[in-house]
Amino acid sequence: MSRNPRLYSTARLVEAARARGHEADVLDPIRCVLHISRGSHRMFCAGREIGGYDVVIPRIGASITDYGLAVLGFFERHGIPAVNEGPAIARARDKLRALQTLCAHDVGIPRTVMMREPAAVRAAVDAVGGTPVIIKLLQGTQGVGVMIAESAESVESTLDTLWGLGQNIILQEFIAESRGRDLRAIVIGGQLVAAMRRTAKKGEFRSNLHRGGAGRRLELDAAAAQAAIDAARIIGLDVAGVDMLESKEGPRVIEVNSSPGLRGIERATGVDVAARIVEHAERLARA
Repeated sequence: MSRNPRLYSTARLVEAARARGHEADVLDPIRCVLHISRGSHRMFCAGREIGGYDVVIPRIGASITDYGLAVLGFFERHGIPAVNEGPAIARARDKLRALQTLCAHDVGIPRTVMMREPAAVRAAVDAVGGTPVIIKLLQGTQGVGVMIAESAESVESTLDTLWGLGQNIILQEFIAESRGRDLRAIVIGGQLVAAMRRTAKKGEFRSNLHRGGAGRRLELDAAAAQAAIDAARIIGLDVAGVDMLESKEGPRVIEVNSSPGLRGIERATGVDVAARIVEHAERLARA
């Protein structure tokens, strides 16, 4: 499932599937039409009724989360396995929900506060360790909607604007020793298969590759590797990109991505991540 068959990650997955002797179709969720009635649950795409598949690899973008999950639900209701299930994707997509879930299982995360009351802003800043502070939109992706505020006044003005636009946000602890860098680990089927350190370009605090950051292969230490594996398992994802910060107290998970991009991690590490995802899909189909 992908909006665009020409995207690097989508094309690589199709290439890897066909290299292993499989038939592979790219299904655009937005083009799918669901027909639901008593005793009937059907789906059509470009006039063709959908059926006959053995396994689904969902690549659901943030902008179509709800519709994409509805389409994925069609496959799930027909007993067709997906490498990531709908509830887990929804859990991962909501940053606060994901952090609440990780916190409940004692996974290290940055100190985080969510509020909507302007009078609580100063106390919230103090609760995450003071300024500078990280401000995040709950539904942001690829570094979009992540800001840094250097003073309490700038936090207040930024939140006032975002709340006025109807956005829900979280404040997060700024971990100084990780400024401009983070870790991305790929976990598939409960195993760590690749990892890299991402470093932000000059003048940028966000290390996302989509923001101009650079990645290089990294062998994670035992604590970071276990944190990544635990985070993917707790959120419920069989395929996950786990982002972490390196702090003095150990790794801190900041996000668990259900549709991690493959270009950066494959180029940085030389690992054929697409093939590993297809191999996992094969195991699900056989099971």
